[in-house]
Amino acid sequence: MLYEWFKNIDFAYPLCLSLFALLPLLIWWYVKRNRSASFTVSTTNSFSVVTWKNRLRHLPFILRLLVLSCLILALARPQKHHTETNEQGEGIDIVLCMDVSGSMGSKDILPSRMEAAKEVAVDFVKSRPIDRIGLVIFSGESFTQVPLTTDRNTLVSQIQSLESRKYLTDGTVIGEGLATAADRLSKSDATSKVIILLTDGKEDAPATRLIDPLTALEIAKSKGATVFSIGMSAIVPRDVVTENVQGEKSPAGDYLDEDLLRKIATETGGQYFRATNKDGLKRIYEQIDQLTKSKIEITSFKQSEEQFLPFILAALGLLFLEVLLRFTILKKFP
Repeated sequence: MLYEWFKNIDFAYPLCLSLFALLPLLIWWYVKRNRSASFTVSTTNSFSVVTWKNRLRHLPFILRLLVLSCLILALARPQKHHTETNEQGEGIDIVLCMDVSGSMGSKDILPSRMEAAKEVAVDFVKSRPIDRIGLVIFSGESFTQVPLTTDRNTLVSQIQSLESRKYLTDGTVIGEGLATAADRLSKSDATSKVIILLTDGKEDAPATRLIDPLTALEIAKSKGATVFSIGMSAIVPRDVVTENVQGEKSPAGDYLDEDLLRKIATETGGQYFRATNKDGLKRIYEQIDQLTKSKIEITSFKQSEEQFLPFILAALGLLFLEVLLRFTILKKFP
């Protein structure tokens, strides 16, 4: 317990601790003085009797040493520090726009495209301490899963719960996903607005589609959003067949509309990336992280709590006990 206390203590005047070097000198002087005393007696029989007073005769000196030790520690001014940090900065509003169509269950990127995308997205979210981040998902329609928020726990939980074909009708409406993400940023007053658009296919819209990709691109530009688009698919020949997490087999050809994804990124001031494996996707998010760094100011507040008073009180208490013993039960007679 005492060790734990001293581990969190700093001394304002540590040089005062060098006064402890005087204690061995005092002990040497005390021992020498007691040995050098001599006097003449008629018999030594009484000195062979051991009493409790004889056993305690050195106690006042020991108490005096403890008093000096407490005073030296008090002079060194022990202090307990409490450090608080406050992170402030110019945050960025980011919307993760993720494809959750059935093809995201394909295993050409292990353990599956969806699982790899979720894992890397979670790491990205955790690396952004002050930004507001939202989540939009799309397949045959689009949906805001999480609005812009700084609640990292909720956002991470929602990303981890994503499953392909679980929420929306199947299909790939890149345009509506992008438009929904841009709408999430419409009321943002952040100096920088970013959309990370991740998909593994091309526009495959049902008859109910409301917004095509080019219209969505114009909406994103009007909102001042910068789009970083990611095409997620392993490069394999078109005649190869892969199996998704539902056990369904389908052609695993390169169906990405890279021209569209590149156009969306370029015209909004972003970049297009191609992820062919999980490690590649991690590197892409790391690049995006570097390209969209927030300005963070970390302010540290260090408070010092003085701890010398207990040593002063202990010294006074020990000194009182020493005086009491010297003038009562351990009193010396001439």
